[in-house]
Amino acid sequence: MPERSSLRLWLRPGMLGLHVLLVVAVSACVAGGLWQLGSYERQQSQERVERAALAPVPLAEAWGPDEPFTTDQDQRRVQVTGTFAPTAEQVWIAGRTQEGGDGFWLVAPLVVQGGQDALLVVRGFSAQVADPPAVPEGTLDVEGVLLPSEGEGTPLDADRVASTLRVPSLLNDLARPLYPGYAIATTDTGAGLALAEEPEPDVSWTVGLNNLAYALQWWAFALFAVFMWWRMCTDQVADARAVDVATTDPPPPDP
Repeated sequence: MPERSSLRLWLRPGMLGLHVLLVVAVSACVAGGLWQLGSYERQQSQERVERAALAPVPLAEAWGPDEPFTTDQDQRRVQVTGTFAPTAEQVWIAGRTQEGGDGFWLVAPLVVQGGQDALLVVRGFSAQVADPPAVPEGTLDVEGVLLPSEGEGTPLDADRVASTLRVPSLLNDLARPLYPGYAIATTDTGAGLALAEEPEPDVSWTVGLNNLAYALQWWAFALFAVFMWWRMCTDQVADARAVDVATTDPPPPDP
């Protein structure tokens, strides 16, 4: 019997069952992994929604003026009671985007009640630089989301525009002690501008970790199924080739 081609050996009736079993096993494992991954992503989204809905706490409970900015303060929702510094101390921060458009943040120092330190507050977003609107008079409550000072950038220019909201670079210009971070206001401060978009809450990748682990486990099973299929098929193909060789080669001559 002539030796059969590799394709014919892999498509023998006895091998087709292994091929079908592989497709079923891999499909089930991939589907199970995708389902678990979807559960992981839903838990991540739910955690973001819950964090965004947290009620603000008084600033003094979350952060002190002499404390460094840490992950405990990052994106914390707070309520700040204080008085805005004079209108002339406001600055614009360039390079901001909102609803697909480029623009600027209007930032004002809010002197926190009971101290001398000021928290920089993003009052709103504007598509262009203009004369800054007046700050409200008297003591008021402002709610916002805390964020860390940004990185290096250009200093204030003649129009009081800077490229980044970097607290240390504003210390000399404002000539007052500042918290080493800032807040994006989530309540109206009378600026007549659209509130700046607050960042999407950060969520640890470990939220829903069990589901992520199960997804990886399902995909590991898929790889194992492929390995076993390959191993069983190559063994059967090798056995079939050995039979073909045995029936094709002439018998050895008699001694």
